Amino acid sequence: MNKTTDEALTLEALDERVEALRERAEGDHPFPEILSEAEALVADLLRHYARLAKGEMLEEQDLLDLLRRFLKGDPSLNAVRDNVRELVYYRNCLKEGREDALPKAPGRMAARTAAHIHLYLRTRLEQEGLA
Repeated sequence: MNKTTDEALTLEALDERVEALRERAEGDHPFPEILSEAEALVADLLRHYARLAKGEMLEEQDLLDLLRRFLKGDPSLNAVRDNVRELVYYRNCLKEGREDALPKAPGRMAARTAAHIHLYLRTRLEQEGLA
């Protein structure tokens, strides 16, 4: 990971990204853009936690592959599994042209899901004395 990536993965920067995503989701931004931001944010959150708590550098690009590596060896992290899968479901709905299968306000739901994962992982880091 290069210095720019490390700087992008500070807790403060991640906090700001979560808040910015929530604000964008409340506006009239297109859902695919909001979803892409949420997916990138969650991937960075998983990488940040893995680096601080496990000393691992996760490089996977696919969100499900990243999740598999992230969960390996620590079943207590399964708490974020369904939230990550929710984002993957939204992406699959878009790929299949099944916007009718999305929740009523998918942008807000995607932002809230990312915020939930952020809150959970940030709290764990704080409890473990890593934040």
